[in-house]
Amino acid sequence: MNLDSRIPGGPIQDKWDSRKFDLKLVNPANKRKYKVLVVGSGLAGAAAAASMAELGYQVECFCYQDSPRRAHSIAAQGGINAAKNYRNDGDSVWRLFYDTVKGGDFRAREANVYRLAQCSVNIIDQAVAQGVPFARDYAGLLDNRSFGGAQVSRTFYARGQTGQQLLLGAYAALSRQIGLGTVKMYNRTEMLDVVLVDGHAKGIIVRDMVTGEVRSHAGDAVVLATGGYGNVFYLSTNAKGCNVTAAWRAHKKGAGFANPCYTQIHPTCIPVSGDHQSKLTLMSESLRNDGRVWIPKKQADKRPAHEIPDDERDYYLERKYPSFGNLAPRDIASRAAKEACDKGLGIGETGLGVYLDFRDAIARLGEPAIKARYGNLFHMYGKITAENPYKQPMRIYPAVHYTMGGLWVDYDLMSSIPGMFVLGEANFSDHGANRLGASALMQGLADGYFVIPYTIGGYLAGQKAGSVDVNHDAFQQTVATVNDRVSKLLSIQGKRTVDHFHKELGKIMWGRCGMARNDAGLNEALKEIPALREEFWQDVRVLGSGQSFNQSLEKAGRVADFLEFGELMCRDALERRESCGGHFRDEWQDEGEARRDDDNFAHAAVWEHKGEVKDAVRHQEELKFDNVALAVRSYK
Repeated sequence: MNLDSRIPGGPIQDKWDSRKFDLKLVNPANKRKYKVLVVGSGLAGAAAAASMAELGYQVECFCYQDSPRRAHSIAAQGGINAAKNYRNDGDSVWRLFYDTVKGGDFRAREANVYRLAQCSVNIIDQAVAQGVPFARDYAGLLDNRSFGGAQVSRTFYARGQTGQQLLLGAYAALSRQIGLGTVKMYNRTEMLDVVLVDGHAKGIIVRDMVTGEVRSHAGDAVVLATGGYGNVFYLSTNAKGCNVTAAWRAHKKGAGFANPCYTQIHPTCIPVSGDHQSKLTLMSESLRNDGRVWIPKKQADKRPAHEIPDDERDYYLERKYPSFGNLAPRDIASRAAKEACDKGLGIGETGLGVYLDFRDAIARLGEPAIKARYGNLFHMYGKITAENPYKQPMRIYPAVHYTMGGLWVDYDLMSSIPGMFVLGEANFSDHGANRLGASALMQGLADGYFVIPYTIGGYLAGQKAGSVDVNHDAFQQTVATVNDRVSKLLSIQGKRTVDHFHKELGKIMWGRCGMARNDAGLNEALKEIPALREEFWQDVRVLGSGQSFNQSLEKAGRVADFLEFGELMCRDALERRESCGGHFRDEWQDEGEARRDDDNFAHAAVWEHKGEVKDAVRHQEELKFDNVALAVRSYK
């Protein structure tokens, strides 16, 4: 497997400019001869499709939702980072770069992160020009707030619906191109495989989710912007449709999968209330700007929160991490909450919860000010819990949220399959072992608006436009493989539902490969998952037919992929014998803090598929830190 990251030489500040100059160009008149297939229409996908169409390329865009407006990017709440230093509090491109590398526990590629920080400045201007209604201060200037892992205010926001507003901006740009005929949009269409011709990505196989028709689409390049794989845990903050299928099928065709064990646990989610739940709800990290996290000092203290005096409360984040307090990074805040609950200090009926209290902020600023900042988040919390967060503290607990691992990409965002590019959460490149809050939207838009429009041209300039069509044997063979898989799922006619197997997998993954991992648990998971997968292929019951609208079939295909991918996650977690960011091994810690092993694991682990997950080969891309010194990550 070729893992040439193709990082330009020279000072880090000049690498992106150097790369843009060195890239081959496609003549503007020739761009309309090339077709690009974009899978996914969230922030990264919509931004990429709109931008490439604006440049003149033919673009086909695919999403499994009924509209790009339904993409899961809409669920992002708190904000988007940018190094504009509007608060004059010492922010800069360099500081955002440093905070992101440190926040990722020194497991990200420096060059990609610096480019992300550079692009962040332009993203805000782009979004404002599209009409995104960012919050503004009394003078009418764009407002900022703080997020975890930073000591400056660099997060731009639109109340608690920043993702929605940014997605609508990207959707407007995409819709313009659809209207002009430069983008052909395929809604309710799911990618089921990628087609390779002479080792290059030249098309995809999709299923029309309404009619059941399996179709081939040929292009000169393929762009995957399909999000993360958090639903391997069953319960997560992701939309129920979020899945690993597109990335996993590409992996099985030769794309390296990097760091699959890097999963982010978000500390600020509504706790699980029972077995009936099929997903969890995120409460934005922005709430920790004004909310204080605490637990009772006494075990099994069941008094209402307002009856517990201050001297009997433990504001544990402020106590343990005084420099960052309640805005400690997500992985650290999540482990601190788990530690508190494991000691019997958790609140609620299950004991799996801590308080997020706005009493002091409301007393200081007044309820109208808090409502102006977080009103829709408070409304959502009240609807779900039937509790008034203005009058009593929110109850929160960590939950699976974002995934830092993904398909390996080089500096140009091209995977190890030539011609297949991967954007946003679907790739591994920018966040290391832990993502700082408000950086997901930043990466998705940077990749879509500012990176891929340049780098894809460097690839296409060396390709003959339209060299392959859907009549090529490779398409026929891949269609046959897809149809065989669909037929096999429908023919089993077992006794168990798809959801049964997904829940069982989720229990294994959360228990063995969740907030904490250890050798014994991971080895146990590597026995349990193959056994569960074998049972799935013998006893799952998929209702309906393949030639119609069939949500049972859709779920079955996705869960089948999760059952393979979960095993690779556990293998990756077992092989990474250190603790870093969201990957916390019980064996490698210093009083609850992660202990890295830079001598042996300062690299990205990239897995190559070899037929069976148990036979996958682990490769390494060594990470070099020439601009940020490797150091013990401390937020105290």
